[in-house]
Amino acid sequence: MKRALTGKIVIATHNAGKLREMRELLAPYGVEAVSAGELGLGEPDETGADFVSNALIKARAAAAAAQLPAFADDSGLCVDALDGAPGIYSARWAGDSKDFAAAMARIEAEVTASGSPSRRAHFVSALAVVWPDGEAAVFEGKVFGDLTFPPRGKAGFGYDPCFTPDGHARTFGEMTAEEKHGIPADGSEALSHRARAFQMMARALLK
Repeated sequence: MKRALTGKIVIATHNAGKLREMRELLAPYGVEAVSAGELGLGEPDETGADFVSNALIKARAAAAAAQLPAFADDSGLCVDALDGAPGIYSARWAGDSKDFAAAMARIEAEVTASGSPSRRAHFVSALAVVWPDGEAAVFEGKVFGDLTFPPRGKAGFGYDPCFTPDGHARTFGEMTAEEKHGIPADGSEALSHRARAFQMMARALLK
């Protein structure tokens, strides 16, 4: 079993939406979280070939720079008809301006052009925790569903408005934060990919 995660940690992100979700998830555990952006840390190049590798790159860089345990997420949307794209390039499809409306329009256009009848997709979140001495732990959560066009809802961030999880009629963009990533008190599985990965991490490191 890994050591417990306590005290002050760095959330290795400059993404306001991810930061908000991570702080909300950590709040019940009394862990003080400061972001890489608030500490003025740079963003390392995400050169990994998968979500886990990129999460580790970000967490290792933040842990080394801040000399604190670091917590990083790498996540994205994988579309079946596009052979898993945009995948690890999900943020890059939105460009420097973070125009996710344009990114969602690109997905719709490319799925249509592919000729595939499938609208299946899934979100992946890899959470990495790295301590300054190099010890690391990684947890990966997924949620499956269907693409929804035109996108619906103003809540959430990123690709949330174009994704409807299995068993639900509303997109992530139409759900409240509590609906999307609330951790059920009965121990059952949370809904979002990030909350599912967080549940795994909490069981291992936040007891």
